[in-house]
Amino acid sequence: MMAVTSVMRVQQIWLARLNEVLAPFELTFARYEALMLLYLSRRGSLPMGKIGTRLQVHPTSVTNLIDGLEKRGYAVRRPHPEDRRTTLAEITARGQDVASAATDALNHTRFGTEPLRPGELRSLTDVLTRARHEAGDFI
Repeated sequence: MMAVTSVMRVQQIWLARLNEVLAPFELTFARYEALMLLYLSRRGSLPMGKIGTRLQVHPTSVTNLIDGLEKRGYAVRRPHPEDRRTTLAEITARGQDVASAATDALNHTRFGTEPLRPGELRSLTDVLTRARHEAGDFI
């Protein structure tokens, strides 16, 4: 119980730190993750369903995330050029600028992971990766 409680509490602490850094960009960490999927995609767009799969969230959550990005001018929805049933979310030029600036801000704060040192973060990642792998979290 102590390990689980500690992991969950650190997650809350880190999420609060990240959201604080992202607030000036009108982003939450969840919106940042969605924006970065678009930013790093080959074409700057992805099908809504693929975003949900990659973020491992319900389609309703994807709709809400993209709604938030659209409201701020960071993304737009477009019909898929080859599949009428599919809607693409596409990053805008403003979204690209914000994604870059927000990433710089997060990197500057080491993604809120202070006071952990790089070696400690690698060890933590290794342990948690093993637990995630055993749970089938990786394809």
